[in-house]
Formats: sequence, C-alpha cells, structure tokens
Amino acid sequence: METEELNIFDEYRNLLGIETREDVHRKGHWHETFHCWIVSREEGADRIHLQLRSSGKKDFPGLLDITAAGHLLSTETVREGVREVEEELGLAVAFEDLVPLGVIKDQIHQEGFIDNEHCHIFLYRTNNSDLRFELQKEEVAGMVSADFQAFSELCTGKREQAAVEGFKMASDGTAKPFAKTIRKTDLVPHSHGYLEQVAVRLQQVLEKE
Repeated sequence: METEELNIFDEYRNLLGIETREDVHRKGHWHETFHCWIVSREEGADRIHLQLRSSGKKDFPGLLDITAAGHLLSTETVREGVREVEEELGLAVAFEDLVPLGVIKDQIHQEGFIDNEHCHIFLYRTNNSDLRFELQKEEVAGMVSADFQAFSELCTGKREQAAVEGFKMASDGTAKPFAKTIRKTDLVPHSHGYLEQVAVRLQQVLEKE
C-alpha cells in the first residue's frame, strides 16, 4: 500500500507530479481522496453511518471515521473512487447515485505523518434502514450510526457528545452489538474546518428533501 502512486498537487490543486503514498505522507504533499458519507432515513429521522477503523490500522486505529474513504491513485478518476464503498463495506453503489458535495481541504499533522488532502466529498442517500455491510476486516472493525442532527452539532461544536449504535466484529468473526456515547476525541482528528463543512453541506442537501 505504501508503494501506491498518487498524484501530488499544490494547495490550489495544481498538479505537480507523482509520488509514492509513503513519500506523500512523509513529505506532506497535497493529494486527492474520495470520501463517501452514507445517510439513511429511519423512522422519519436521518442517521449518518460511521466506520470503526480496525485496530490493526497504522493510522488512527480504533477511531470512528467517514463511512467509506480512500486515496485516489495516480491512474484513477474521481468516479473510480466509488470502489472504496464496495471494498470497505461490501455495498455496491453506483457513482450516479452519489450526490457531489464539492472538494474540501483536510489536514492532519502528526509526528511522522503529514496528511494534506483535497477531499472529493459525496453523499449516498438511502431509505434502506437495513444496510447489509460486509466489512473489509483489515480496514474496518465495525459500523455505527448516529442521529444526523446530533452528529452535525458535534462536528460544529454545538454539543460535546452524541450517541452511536451499531455493531463491532468480534475475534471469532461474529458481529456483536455496540453502542457508545462519543466525543470528538472518538473521531479521527480531521481538521475542524473539514468536519464543519461536511456537516453544513450534508445538512443543505438533506433539508431540500
């Protein structure tokens, strides 16, 4: 995975060349990612789905994150990024069924890891309250959902906690019920501006329905 080749950009999305994924995060090059947020309608309320990152992940193990996301390789278009949804979650989603929410910058800077992303953000809206996930165990350890309004307020700083519920995969391969009251520290530490913009853009689409 570290040898995957990614296009690198400046902060203004001007293409500069190609680097390996390892060098991209070591040097802090801007690169492109695909982010898909899934929101389902359940009993008259919107619920947003989050993945629980595997404990074996190199970066941010055990934290909650975007429903499905990944790097766009140098040979891929944004359209091809939809593969991440099926790879990580086992859901076959057509790119045409996604609602584009634009590009948002996201920066995570930690010792030994510099992540500067131009994130292509999409919403997958579904009325199916019984999503059947088949998780990529190396990447994803479980799935939870939260009331959208509560999650939005958590992202924008209007509340400190939100309740999530779902399942977590046990060591024997079975799915066990999982529920927790989370704070922002339970989420991957994306830029505050990233989470805030995602919440606002999702809200704008959902309010139009």
